[in-house]
Amino acid sequence: MKQIQTTFKILAAVALVALAVGCASDLKDKENLAVAAGFKVITPVKPDQVALLPTLPEDKVTQINYQGKTYYVLPDVKNNQAYVGGPTEYQAYRQIRLAKQISDQNLRAAQMNQDSMNWGAWGGWGGVGPMGGYRW
Repeated sequence: MKQIQTTFKILAAVALVALAVGCASDLKDKENLAVAAGFKVITPVKPDQVALLPTLPEDKVTQINYQGKTYYVLPDVKNNQAYVGGPTEYQAYRQIRLAKQISDQNLRAAQMNQDSMNWGAWGGWGGVGPMGGYRW
């Protein structure tokens, strides 16, 4: 029983962390994960950067080759900025995102498990009475 309580507390803590990372929207979530992975927030200033920003898919990290280097860009067209990282930051982004997905799945499973154990809503199966016998 103690192990179940400990597991539930850990899952609740993971849920709070996932919530803190940002649940406002999928794009906001990706932006937060990108920053956590080391992406830098950049406002495009060069004409070719300014022209490129609105052409990128808004909710997706896109690989860009710019001046002979590989960059990964998550655009935020609304705020005229982009989250930019290199291969190392992109690898970290993917790992963090995978860890978050696993955490979310574990949280959902724990919630479903908790819901299935909540028998009190319809009366349950009775219980052990004061004399040790079952009561209905």
